Amino acid sequence: MGQQPITFLRQVVALCMFPELMDSPSFPEDAKWRAQRILRGCGGQSIGSYSSSEGVQCIREDIAAYIEHRDHGVPANWDNIFLTTGASDGIMNILKLLVSGEGHNRTGVMIPIPQYPLYSAAITELGAVQINYYLDEDNCWALDVNELHRAYHAAKQHCQPRILCIINPGNPTGQVQSKKCIEDVLHFAYEENLFVMADEVYQDNVYAPDCQFHSFKKVLYEMGPEYFNSVELASFHSTSKGYTGECGFRGGFMEILNLDPEVKAQLVKLVSVRLCPPVAGQAAMDVIVNPPQPDEPSFTQFHKEKAAVLGALADKAKLTEQILNAVPGIKCNPVQGAMYAFPQIFIPPKAVEEAKALGMEPDMLYCLRLLEETGICVVPGSGFGQREGTYHFRMTILPSHEKLKVLLEKVRDFHIRFLKEYSDLQDPQCSVAA
Repeated sequence: MGQQPITFLRQVVALCMFPELMDSPSFPEDAKWRAQRILRGCGGQSIGSYSSSEGVQCIREDIAAYIEHRDHGVPANWDNIFLTTGASDGIMNILKLLVSGEGHNRTGVMIPIPQYPLYSAAITELGAVQINYYLDEDNCWALDVNELHRAYHAAKQHCQPRILCIINPGNPTGQVQSKKCIEDVLHFAYEENLFVMADEVYQDNVYAPDCQFHSFKKVLYEMGPEYFNSVELASFHSTSKGYTGECGFRGGFMEILNLDPEVKAQLVKLVSVRLCPPVAGQAAMDVIVNPPQPDEPSFTQFHKEKAAVLGALADKAKLTEQILNAVPGIKCNPVQGAMYAFPQIFIPPKAVEEAKALGMEPDMLYCLRLLEETGICVVPGSGFGQREGTYHFRMTILPSHEKLKVLLEKVRDFHIRFLKEYSDLQDPQCSVAA
């Protein structure tokens, strides 16, 4: 998508990969200090060595310090930090740890709809039961605790709900959940003894001025010891998102809270099967949690690059919402965070009939036609889940401002043509939807 890498991150990883560069005047001293510290934590002072299965200890210590700073002093223990091969690896391992049973005793996993398909795929692979709870599209994709209760009690008839997954900021929906919402969710998890999986990989991607990222751990701490010392929680972060976008490094971490010591020992065994996460990815993660400080030589450039990436994403989030909402038959909630828009699209009955005749979902027909006619690739909402009778697509806001504007205008023109092709202009249904 043309986003430039953060210079400081690449400098530190380059120094770790080729320590001979430590003698080069082209690299700033603060990058060298960090690389030297990471290498001292590696076996044989080489990034090519295996680390411990949980990750390099000094990096885990830096992550714990980062979490304490992020959460305004809420204590974090480095021994509860596990480095992962991207957040996906951590999510899979927690699910493997928790899923068990057969028949009515099978583990039920509550996931938001729309959802990131990693969750439905992992649940299917592990033989667990997917429990859908629907986000409230009319309320900017908020999470309604009454919907959690509905989904939980319906699922109790055929499985044992044990896990509650939340994605905040949302993918594909781009919402940022309020502190009150998170409190309600944690209270629900406490009452029903559910293990909470908080997917917080987009925590740096918050654009709406009236929104703020609240970690589930911090909110849990503020609810008091009764909650903080009992609710089992795993939270996830990644090098792939944020302002860095370093997906290829496969770096990430998870923090676990309130795991029984014997269960934690089993988790260590489980992660040991894959030996260790990529150590270069661990080094990249370290830079994200331990960036240049104001008194260090790389701070000015780092801050400028970070602000430029996040500022551009905020502008593109607003542009996407504005252009899509001006199109008849498209309704797009504000893109408060993350990197995606998930607009609802009106698909005329004739197009729905044609899709059914072709054996595909109506939004798949729409997205294929969009691809064929414009070259624009978006993902149909049916791939993420959506309420019966509604249709969506997911698109990213990552292209440059100029390309995104052209792309959105092409989507607008296509949609208008699509409506004209399949709708009788006198059709009151179409008029209402428009």
